[in-house]
Amino acid sequence: MSAPASPSAPPRLFDPRRRAARLARAARRFSDADFLHRRAAGHMAQDLEFILRDFAAAVDVSAHPGLFEAVAREEGVARLGAVAVIEDAAVRAQPASMPLPVADSTADLIVSVLSLHWADDLPGALAQIRRALKPDGLFLGALFGGTTLNELRGVLTEAELELTGGAQARVSPFADGFDGAALLQRAGFALPAVDVDRITVRYSGLPALIHDLRAMGETSALAGPARPIRRDVLARAAALYAERHADPDGRIRATFEIIHLTGWAPHASQPKPARRGSATVRLADALNTREITGEEDG
Repeated sequence: MSAPASPSAPPRLFDPRRRAARLARAARRFSDADFLHRRAAGHMAQDLEFILRDFAAAVDVSAHPGLFEAVAREEGVARLGAVAVIEDAAVRAQPASMPLPVADSTADLIVSVLSLHWADDLPGALAQIRRALKPDGLFLGALFGGTTLNELRGVLTEAELELTGGAQARVSPFADGFDGAALLQRAGFALPAVDVDRITVRYSGLPALIHDLRAMGETSALAGPARPIRRDVLARAAALYAERHADPDGRIRATFEIIHLTGWAPHASQPKPARRGSATVRLADALNTREITGEEDG
């Protein structure tokens, strides 16, 4: 029997064994459905191309190791050294579930491709990454955001309520993109930046969407008892999906939102905001306009 969670520990959202099993099953056919991961990794590679510095010591903490380096090489990223991957499958499956096996202040670059949305403690996972970076080291992360699979979430819930009188959560909760910069700052990153990429993927039907989610390792691994979805519920969900989220040609739409996070480990050389009250030019003068103080004559 596992020890009870500490009162200060974050709530357990995901079942680590279930999540690891999903990833192990997905590994055999991940290349059949890696297009979103490749898109996210390509975005990171493009970011690196605009940064004029070398990243000799890079670490990939993604659930599917090796994909980032392959995409970066394909994109011709020239200033990237060897990319180490996390060997511990449990750490890759659930970030922050245990200490990150990277010594403090040793990495120039850490990347995480579509994995951090599986962290029970996302701020804790980000804080571990920040500590592993050298001063002025860079973190590039991508995770699924709040509108991901909103169509699927809705039809599964409605179908299960309709046919069984109750509904179990079937789609993971996802972070909101608006929270990204605050999460990075809370973890101690400097110069935080967030970019949101929303993609609509079209499928022949619900079975094709579920096939891709399984191949990605993205099917539910929520904590708690897992009640299998009844066949009639799944059939009803497929019918609702086709009614509400299909194009004229009959193909259904699935929304994926990728939140891109960029943060730097603090360093004295980084730009700082100007001290309050240190401005030497009045805003009205800079804008070539008249200042209104409220004391003008009527």
